[in-house]
Amino acid sequence: MSGEVSEPIKKCSLILKNAKSDTEKFAALFMVTKLIKSKDCNQAGKRMLFESIGFEFLRKLLTSKDVPDDCPASVYQSVALSILSCFCEDEQLATHPEMLASIPVFLGIVSTCDDDEYDDNLIIINEAYHCLQSISLYESGRLALRQHDVITKMAQIYTQRSFQIDEALTLIVTLVARFGANSWESDPKLFHALLQRVSLDFETDHAERKFELADMISSLLFHCRRDLVARTVQGEIWPECLYKGISDILKSKIGKAQRDPALKLAANAVDVLGIEWTLHDVENPKKFFLLLLQLAAIEVRMQMDNKSFNQCVQQADLITACFIILELSINFMSTDQLDLDQKDKQQVYTGLKGAFSAVLGVLVKLANDTKKDRLQKTEKAFAYAMVRVLTAWLAQETSAMKNQVSKVLPFLFKLANESFYESRDYRIAHKANNVDDHEQQPPADILRVMLPAICHLVVEEEARQIFLKEKEEQVLYDCLLFHWSIAHYKKPPVPRAERLKRMNEPDPEMTPQQLDDMKDSRTAIVSLCNILMNITVLEAKLVEESTLFAQLLRFIFENLPELKDIPDNLVMHGHLAVLGLLLLKQQASKIKKNDFSICRYIQTTIRFLWDAYNIDESNDPQALVVSMQYKEHWFEIMELWFLGMQTMSGIIKLIPWISEFAIESGWAEGIVETLRKVKIGTLPPNVKLAYEDFLSQLVDANPAVAPVLKKADALKVADLLHREHGFSRELANETATNYLTAFRRCPDNPDVALVQWRSQLWQDVLPSTHKHLASELYGRWLEWRYRYLALPAEVQTMLQTLRLQYLLGIITNGPTAAQWEKIDRLALNKYFDCILVSSDLPWAKPDRNIFYAACHYLGVPPGQCVMIGDKLETDIQGGIEANLGATVWLPLPSEQRIVGDRTMKDVPEHVRPDAIVDSVLKLPALLPPSTSFRVRRSVESEVGDWEQKTTRNRAAQYNRILPDIPDLYSTYSSSSNDCSQHSNGSNSSS
Repeated sequence: MSGEVSEPIKKCSLILKNAKSDTEKFAALFMVTKLIKSKDCNQAGKRMLFESIGFEFLRKLLTSKDVPDDCPASVYQSVALSILSCFCEDEQLATHPEMLASIPVFLGIVSTCDDDEYDDNLIIINEAYHCLQSISLYESGRLALRQHDVITKMAQIYTQRSFQIDEALTLIVTLVARFGANSWESDPKLFHALLQRVSLDFETDHAERKFELADMISSLLFHCRRDLVARTVQGEIWPECLYKGISDILKSKIGKAQRDPALKLAANAVDVLGIEWTLHDVENPKKFFLLLLQLAAIEVRMQMDNKSFNQCVQQADLITACFIILELSINFMSTDQLDLDQKDKQQVYTGLKGAFSAVLGVLVKLANDTKKDRLQKTEKAFAYAMVRVLTAWLAQETSAMKNQVSKVLPFLFKLANESFYESRDYRIAHKANNVDDHEQQPPADILRVMLPAICHLVVEEEARQIFLKEKEEQVLYDCLLFHWSIAHYKKPPVPRAERLKRMNEPDPEMTPQQLDDMKDSRTAIVSLCNILMNITVLEAKLVEESTLFAQLLRFIFENLPELKDIPDNLVMHGHLAVLGLLLLKQQASKIKKNDFSICRYIQTTIRFLWDAYNIDESNDPQALVVSMQYKEHWFEIMELWFLGMQTMSGIIKLIPWISEFAIESGWAEGIVETLRKVKIGTLPPNVKLAYEDFLSQLVDANPAVAPVLKKADALKVADLLHREHGFSRELANETATNYLTAFRRCPDNPDVALVQWRSQLWQDVLPSTHKHLASELYGRWLEWRYRYLALPAEVQTMLQTLRLQYLLGIITNGPTAAQWEKIDRLALNKYFDCILVSSDLPWAKPDRNIFYAACHYLGVPPGQCVMIGDKLETDIQGGIEANLGATVWLPLPSEQRIVGDRTMKDVPEHVRPDAIVDSVLKLPALLPPSTSFRVRRSVESEVGDWEQKTTRNRAAQYNRILPDIPDLYSTYSSSSNDCSQHSNGSNSSS
């Protein structure tokens, strides 16, 4: 039987025990080799022999320096190690206290592998390694090895020695797999040095060892301190060595045995170094990225297509590695940093769709399997991995495979919720018990990575109803509370007994891991807010009646004002503030009059909206700009700001007393003062409308607002009549409309000054009791008119750029005084080389002669001019009849809605443009390349030889003059057909 000891072993054990001296014990040991056969050496027999030899004797042999003169110094050690290596495979012997106490001796022996007597020590070193590896097989042995800092010593041996270093690397990998990231010190130098040596070996070795090294490097990367390595890897060359080694494998004709280790290593590399690591090839950076992505997609499809969940679990390591590559690649492509052509995009999409169809197929089978609620730990981990990678795809391709996704969505929510609560409970306990940060990987939180996909899914009706049916809003609320506890960090309370002692001590600095956790939680809260905003807007009735959403609103009221005012919190602050506004709007009926529990929240939200724009930080003291503190994050919060302004306007209508905060804070008056200071043309139209709508709603809600705003003349004319002069809303609108009708019919009178004429128009439409207001109203109207007509900053920039390349001109129909007023107030002179007003000339558009006049002034043949206009019947028709090089139609906003349904063949031939654009900013892309003509003109202007050509008489304001124009029709009509279509100039209609 296995527990029985053979007679030869019993006899030898008795002899060893009875040995009186070391010499007799040596003799007895030689008898053991003669008397005992290997078949007699069962576990019990080995233990009996080992106990008979005794650790005391072996320790003497290992450590003694007193050897006979004719005996090599290493003989005693060799005998001891031979005995130990034979017996240490038994757990009881390998973890014996005396064996563990001998670890420093073993380490001292293996560190001599490059000494001069290496050849003589070869057997001893091998046996010492064998002892260390046997010890590492058992938990108590691994703990002892860690205590003796074996990882550091083995890493030093591997990086500094030449022989028998593979044993050292194997020992490192064994221990790192047990202790994880906590195996490494906070100084990453040793890790980088080890990776440099092993990666170089991996790159240059072309034997089977290359694939063994791939597995080992994978383990090292998987268990490294990722945050520390990622921050310190800059300047290290081992990532490039890895890239070359993996690239060599994947670009070669290889089988599964070679491909699998390479894919696993690549997955760990991109997980630690980022997907940008795949772009090392300067000449063709996307080549390896696309290769790796396609291989991962193909592998997933091969391993999962038409397979059961159990079959896939057997290849979980390989499939999960491919998942990592796919997820990181999808996230990277969503940033548009990679220039992929249409062919590349199509291939990528096809590959990904095939892979995720296979993933969905397995998930559907698992969702319908009765064992789905009894998954083992490894099975659940693989299920989480499938959900994670699938939701990464759904976050970018929300319309992909809708039917399949809907079938499995309840199961996805179930898995995600389980993972969240498991991860949350672990992290809370981990924090309370002050466990070492790197001791082990925390449970995966799949809900966290699923949030962006959920944000898109809840917009779809079917998916949203599943979301609500599963009560997912409750889970998201719990998730918000948890991440808030991390993002809104508070230092631990100081015990009362220590407060005096620690009063003047600085706050402890947060660890890099804490900072990373806070950053991740802020991002999670932003995603949660976006989901809850969508639900609030799309399910208004549910939100209005929901107790949970009332709790959420109360949470925001109470906690948002406490958030630290730091740049890192700005985006999160904005999302919580606007979510609160949306909830407040839906639950307005539940808010009691003067419920001042929301005071601090409203004040905080006003501050977020108020601080977004200002004039003080602009280079131009009359230009409104985005505040410096908002600029870095403006892309993320720009739409949020507009939504906040819009919702705040709606809330004031529903809860009028909240308007008092806008007055008391000075925000409303601040908006008015800002609008007064802003120069025409620098105020973005959408910002202007947001401010105007807010002010309008504010005045409706609170009569006390009008006197505040009156000081800055900020009300529109109709509002001014209604609020300040007692007009009814209907009469005010009618009066303003009548004036505009009269103005458009006859904007000026050549016999009367503009101010006098337009004031008269106001007098004509005002009731007899209010005709004295005509001059005031005209002044207000004029100010607002040119705010609306002002050129946006981007258009001004475009004109300045175009004028460096082309000659620009304006041809405008209309009365002299009105058109020149417009040109002067909008400062158009500085952008154009030629300005023609039809009333100053014998012709108006579409008469070809006015176009020929512009060509004459510009000194450019008609065939080299482009006409850009908003009216087909005047601008485009005239340009065509004058045989200009090209015509471009820029439809009015009212016409742009039908342009999409209007084909070119529906436009009459005589007014058919060469191109249509819906935005003036798209013009530069349409114009042909320019010559150096503009540059030459600019040089001439510097010396005073060139001046703007215009119909205006500079000596007398608005007096008509008739320029000296030759017979333009005969000059140009005969040569227009011979002109080239190259555009040096541009004639434009106002």
